[in-house]
Amino acid sequence: MHIYNVTINIEEEVHERWLNWMKNEHIPDMLATGKFSAAKMCRVLVEEEMGGITYAVQYTTDSKETLEKYYREDAETLRTKSKPFEGKFVAFRTELQIISEHSSQ
Repeated sequence: MHIYNVTINIEEEVHERWLNWMKNEHIPDMLATGKFSAAKMCRVLVEEEMGGITYAVQYTTDSKETLEKYYREDAETLRTKSKPFEGKFVAFRTELQIISEHSSQ
């Protein structure tokens, strides 16, 4: 299993509109590619010197190969849809490989 993590710092002036877009459009569009089994959106609770509000969005996928397929087939199209927020956010992407999972249950 792999996690495609996208950390985004969004300017406060567009935050509410962006958050609505993420929850109601972008994340559902990502899941609709069929390449991710789940998505988790988290607010980062550290104040950034540059201001803004930071989130980490984690998309779970079955393999590095599926993630590479997403990059080839879907990434550019989905990233283009963020144009209304261009210049109002910074994002960086990290690929994580799940080594083990534990639960208290």
